[in-house]
Amino acid sequence: MLCQVQQCGVRRYFPSMRELVVGVAWLALAGGCMASETARGEREQPATQAAAGGAASRAATDTGPKALPLMPRPEVVRGLYVNRWAALGERMEQLIDVAKRTEVNALVIDVKDDRGFLLYRSSVPLARAIGADTNRPMSAKRLRAILDTMRAHEIFPIARIVVAKDPLLAQSKTEWAVKRRSDGTPWLDKNGRPWLDPHHREIWSYAGDIGDEAIALGFGEVQFDYVRFPDEPRLIREATFPLAQGRVRARVIREQLGYLHGRYKAKKVPMAIDVFGLTATDSTDMGIGQKWEQFVDQADVILPMTYPSHYAPGTYGLGNPNARPYAVLDHSLRDAKRRSAGIPGAGQLVPWYQDFTLGPPRYGVEQVRAQIQAGYDNGVRGWMLWNPGSRYTIGALRPAIFNEAEERKRPREPVRAARTEGERTQASSTAPRP
Repeated sequence: MLCQVQQCGVRRYFPSMRELVVGVAWLALAGGCMASETARGEREQPATQAAAGGAASRAATDTGPKALPLMPRPEVVRGLYVNRWAALGERMEQLIDVAKRTEVNALVIDVKDDRGFLLYRSSVPLARAIGADTNRPMSAKRLRAILDTMRAHEIFPIARIVVAKDPLLAQSKTEWAVKRRSDGTPWLDKNGRPWLDPHHREIWSYAGDIGDEAIALGFGEVQFDYVRFPDEPRLIREATFPLAQGRVRARVIREQLGYLHGRYKAKKVPMAIDVFGLTATDSTDMGIGQKWEQFVDQADVILPMTYPSHYAPGTYGLGNPNARPYAVLDHSLRDAKRRSAGIPGAGQLVPWYQDFTLGPPRYGVEQVRAQIQAGYDNGVRGWMLWNPGSRYTIGALRPAIFNEAEERKRPREPVRAARTEGERTQASSTAPRP
């Protein structure tokens, strides 16, 4: 069993108490970091309580784009994460341009973020009732232009939808929130925000409704994130889960994912899930309900967040995993493939790679390409790059997708400067996702 320490939104894993002590030194590196919500533009967000209060009675002033046929999923998907604020601004066009001139052929766009806000005005009744679509929503005209442009250039649009970390819904529907054992009030995380209780089918149905709408608007795939329980150890002693009925957390997550998977299988829409990177190696559910064998066949695509900076000293026998991106990914992907083998219907493995800096060394072309090469050497050709501010190392991207044989034999390249100042990796001390 691994010891856990969390600070500034970073969850780290320590094989033993001895490594835990060593890990304290690592945590000092992130001592000044901001929460992940800040990196995604929290400071830019206007107050929304008043808007949410009148959401139920306001008349619709913006209609959604006309539904389009489902866009085919590429055989090999290589994508970039686009946070909601990047999608609303000029960076959206910049990232589309990156995809047009590189091997990137997909963009993962925040449709519902971890604050509970939607990218655009929604027709989902619950979303409108709680004001989820009131925080600077993208206009229907702009959304249509973006999706049409992506379709014209064969850039696959993926809708990222956060499930259990939705403070807006948890505050509006307190009966669905995780409750404190002591007094039955909503349990709050370290940032003072409530979480939704994954036992409630309603929260998964809500996520599914939002996904249905995104597909109708032109997205080609739904990607569900935060498909888990909160990752704070104190939850066990502080919270109560009356709907558990003897079920362990991994079973609860499996059943809820199974509900969504069945829903999208019937629609012939690919469904993806984001999971903790260490689930590929850890034999437990890590206290969050994510156990590899329990979820791997409940989605079409499995995206472990295999960020080297999130592995503690000593993991895989590495003194500083963050400085050994190839080795970390090589170990992790080997474990993932081994554990998926023999499981009928196991989802396709598409890892998230780190394109941000959290502690030494500074991440750039060499570090990003090392992760990508580890995937190729393990027969994993698809990938996603994560940067919380949606600023990427363009110099690490090829002009096109090569064939599998060429990719396996290509040596890792030395660090070289990106082509322009705007294409350099932005150093970030912010954790991507807790």
